[in-house]
Amino acid sequence: MKVFLSVDMEGISGIVDNTYINPDAGVNYQRGRKFMTDDANAVIEAAIEAGATEIVVADSHNTMNNILWESLHPKGKLLAGSPRNSSMMQGLDESFDAALFVGYHTRQGVPGVLSHTMSGVIRNLYINGRVVGEFGFNAYYAGWFNVPVVMVSGDDLIAEEAKDLIPGISTAVVKKAVSRTAALCLSREEATAELKQKTKLALSKIGQIAPLTTTVPMEMAIQFAHTGQAEMAAIVPGSRYETETGTLSYTAQDPHDLYKTMRAMLNLAAGVEFF
Repeated sequence: MKVFLSVDMEGISGIVDNTYINPDAGVNYQRGRKFMTDDANAVIEAAIEAGATEIVVADSHNTMNNILWESLHPKGKLLAGSPRNSSMMQGLDESFDAALFVGYHTRQGVPGVLSHTMSGVIRNLYINGRVVGEFGFNAYYAGWFNVPVVMVSGDDLIAEEAKDLIPGISTAVVKKAVSRTAALCLSREEATAELKQKTKLALSKIGQIAPLTTTVPMEMAIQFAHTGQAEMAAIVPGSRYETETGTLSYTAQDPHDLYKTMRAMLNLAAGVEFF
């Protein structure tokens, strides 16, 4: 069994605010890195016990150099660093039996610990008219390769977001959101047990959880935080700009096209100052 782990940071056990996830200024960042590695190890250990023979771990937060390589379980192959054409999903292809999303969070504009979608420039992200966050976007990407996303870990609200998109998905809830920067967290021991239990459950259900798919080619639409960002991102060839809503649309021909175009739009938009 070949398993892909996309490991973000905001939904990791014990992490509640930006001090844990900011590589440049986070006073708790080194603790956050350990928490992230501990969560990944719990999932790897359980996956091995469930029969996984190959596990790829994609560090999927910020510069993608967060997981402590020297402390990662030796059976996990770590994909670290950036840039990557497919960012959080780099390395996934049709050879994988399942994907698990570890440490994920809710989308921009809704409650949940450290909720956002990809970057601060996005107000809403749509796939074929359906609003999605990072979970949904990456699950659709996996679905293009016919790979099911069988588990997500994070707070109670990303669990609900995931179940709305993928019925039957296993959800490892390691904390309960109190506000965007506060949560009631399980203990380290309880979180590890929850991650292991739900990983084994998820991998036992391979074949029962369908990949998240939609009609292709996929229509991606991004509504930006302000029009200056949308105007700059509209430089991308093939994009269509709706001025009334500050939304760019793009028809993606394949999964790599989808991810690379999204990244190009965000990078262009990020260079635009608010004033």
